[in-house]
Amino acid sequence: MTAPTVTTSATATAAVDDATGELVAQLEREPPGQVSTSVYETGRLVADAPWLTGHARRLGYLLGQQGADGAWGGAGGYALVPTASAVEALLADLVRVDPADSGGHLRTDPADSGDRAMADQAEPRGLTRADLAVAAFRGLIALARRLDAAQSMPDTPAADLIVPALAARIDTHLARLHDLDDPSVNGAPRALPPVDRRRLDAVGALLVTDRRVPDKLWHAYEVLGPAAAGRPEVRPVAGAVGASPAATAAWLGHRPAADRAARTYLDDVVARHGGPVPCCTPITAFERSWTLATLARVGLPVRPSPGLVAELADALGPTGAATGPGLPADADTTSVVLYALARLGRPVEPASLAHYDLGGHFCTWRGEDGHSVTTNAHVLEALGWHARHSRDGAGRYAARVATLADWLSDRQQRDGHWVDRWHASQYYATCCVVLALAGYAPPGTASGAVDRAVDWVLATQRADGGWGRWASTAEETAYAVQILLATGQRSRPEVPPAVRRALPHLSTDGNDHPPLWHDKDLYAPLLIVRAAVLAARRLAVEVAGPPSEGVPVAGDPGRPGHDHEA
Repeated sequence: MTAPTVTTSATATAAVDDATGELVAQLEREPPGQVSTSVYETGRLVADAPWLTGHARRLGYLLGQQGADGAWGGAGGYALVPTASAVEALLADLVRVDPADSGGHLRTDPADSGDRAMADQAEPRGLTRADLAVAAFRGLIALARRLDAAQSMPDTPAADLIVPALAARIDTHLARLHDLDDPSVNGAPRALPPVDRRRLDAVGALLVTDRRVPDKLWHAYEVLGPAAAGRPEVRPVAGAVGASPAATAAWLGHRPAADRAARTYLDDVVARHGGPVPCCTPITAFERSWTLATLARVGLPVRPSPGLVAELADALGPTGAATGPGLPADADTTSVVLYALARLGRPVEPASLAHYDLGGHFCTWRGEDGHSVTTNAHVLEALGWHARHSRDGAGRYAARVATLADWLSDRQQRDGHWVDRWHASQYYATCCVVLALAGYAPPGTASGAVDRAVDWVLATQRADGGWGRWASTAEETAYAVQILLATGQRSRPEVPPAVRRALPHLSTDGNDHPPLWHDKDLYAPLLIVRAAVLAARRLAVEVAGPPSEGVPVAGDPGRPGHDHEA
């Protein structure tokens, strides 16, 4: 006798619940967080910290990450920052190594490293100076082509500082190699096309004054030049400058005496990732809050330890929470921490968000260039929860909630989606805004915007059943499925078939997620992405039984996640 569909759904739901428990356990076991490695950041360690354990592994990583066209990184302008970093790093190593050694193997790591765990790992063999020269030359041509075409840079942090700073260093390396008649640069240009330096020069002028420098700049300390070394306010926090391995290594390079905490931070990061490093680490509050909020929003069983919840609450200071040590607090991390704590039964008054209130909307941090719709969507959820659930919350926050809902609706693109500065994919931005509007906008005020977003999602499903900006990905498919199923649209006849077609893309919990999040280059916060996939799968099993069964929608079709409080 064939088992009833409800058994299949129950089994699938139990599997998602089990995976959720394991995901929360990983948050506990690995407080620094799980982040994909970065070509940009790894290149900066190759250039600025060849003395650090894992140098040869980092060189091998850069060569292994180079694309067929000679560039590194994502599509279009997303290649500019990582390609500039990789090219400058390889040229810096060529300058350091005698051309007479071009036929021999590159040196392995210095013997003075104290990292025994790294010492036990095998070094890459067969990597020669000639290998570096070929990769550098190919990358140089790819970079020059993109700069000559004036390819626009995406709105990633410090891109307008990084590219001109590294272009100047590349030109210096090229001049030196040409002057030495180094055969590795035969046929290479003597200089890159001109790059706009106005923002970099303005920051350089600021650094030599006694005026305050925005704390966010220290995340890119490695490209600020010697003037940054004279700023007394730059100090490691928990060993890290700006939560960045590259910034920390450059800061150490400006100090005649090594800082033990900073060196320990670098050794630990290198050991965790096997040589290459991520752009931002640790990301404890960011990873925990996003993951727990995503899971709780759709009603998944989230049972972190009291200690983890207490640590998340402790991350909130007078101006909120920061993504990582040495970074300024921001409204995005603050609002998600507040929302996660509320859903976990530990609500904290959101007074810290007033620091970012600009009247019509909220800034991510004071002095922000532009605005972020996802930050404002997260603020809407945090304030919306308190407006609905806390004593006198409606009186204190309802007006701000209504204003934010209108502001977000007004920024919807004509075809129904949203875009944002913290993620390469419009599916992430659209999911954040739609879930906030569906959950907390005043009744009837945002239904048109949500309907248009659902229409856009249905219209952009790929032939293989997934969704994605460049190709179908599990992450972006998860956002699309959440938009379809967490907005009261389940009864639309097009929705269940679309979700069934998407299910194969939600079947993996591995770490093979392409980098789509904005930092100095693109990255993937792996547990946050996995939480999004699990949340989508949990919603999908309610409607995506075998097509021939015609599985009915289970439960209340409207706002499933916002109606179950933890």
